[in-house]
Amino acid sequence: MTKEISILESRIRQLKKERNAVILAHNYQLPEVQEVADFRGDSLELSRAAAKTDAKVIIFCGVYFMAETASILSPDKLVIVPDKNAGCPMANMLAADELRKLKAEHPEAVVIGYVNTSAEVKAELDYCCTSTNAIAVVNALKNKKEIIFVPDKYLADYVAKQTGRAFITWNGFCPTHIKILPEDVKRERKFHPFAKVIVHPECLPAVVGMADAVLSTSLMAKYAKETEAKEMIVGTEVGLIYRLKKDNPGKEFYPASERAVCPNMKRTTQEKILWALEELKEEVRVPDDIRKKAKKAIDRMLEIV
Repeated sequence: MTKEISILESRIRQLKKERNAVILAHNYQLPEVQEVADFRGDSLELSRAAAKTDAKVIIFCGVYFMAETASILSPDKLVIVPDKNAGCPMANMLAADELRKLKAEHPEAVVIGYVNTSAEVKAELDYCCTSTNAIAVVNALKNKKEIIFVPDKYLADYVAKQTGRAFITWNGFCPTHIKILPEDVKRERKFHPFAKVIVHPECLPAVVGMADAVLSTSLMAKYAKETEAKEMIVGTEVGLIYRLKKDNPGKEFYPASERAVCPNMKRTTQEKILWALEELKEEVRVPDDIRKKAKKAIDRMLEIV
């Protein structure tokens, strides 16, 4: 097994040079995928990193909307997703026509959308946001009376509590994060009484309310490095634990729930990365009319944060 992985990794690195490619791996990807990545991080962080490189090919190891975001920011590059069936259930909970209908019902509202949306939905937004910067984006819009915040109702709940704003929301959620329950956090706290509890804002409000810190995956990685705490209970998809342990060998990390596994994030393997590099499939390209509108929402966000 070790020999096979070694041969695979060697071939991937060789092909990457030949193709002038860069490999991006989301924090939730399998350890074997993270091992061959040039960049690890959250979806927007990765897309921005890729846009700054001289690479002609982007192999995006994540879910489909993330590859779309990379295509929006790097239209001159070939964006490849190793498994085109790696979708995001939350992103699929809101279609562009549904958002247009909601906008028609609230014509005066400004529309903020989580990055976990399709390119077509992003094209309907006024502002994009991430779990890292959602509060800052909302705080920058104090003069707006009505705000539509889509698609994640739990991120919306957290941001509303932090900003004191009321939102028009959508009934979207992450099926993986809602598997983390308050009793899971209580159990882990009993086993690890000195551990800090860090959770993602996509979690249930009751779980968010139990946290020492509510953080995106990129901020969890930063927090883990900077905190003096030696133990952390991590309330997000279990894939992040690998990165946290690798980056902080002197600290211990415990998943809040072993059930918090995103099957879509686990679809990508080293074999699929190799095939993607060999065949340069499957390409993800956002049509230019949609791309330009979607990029405006991302650019407006980046002007704020």
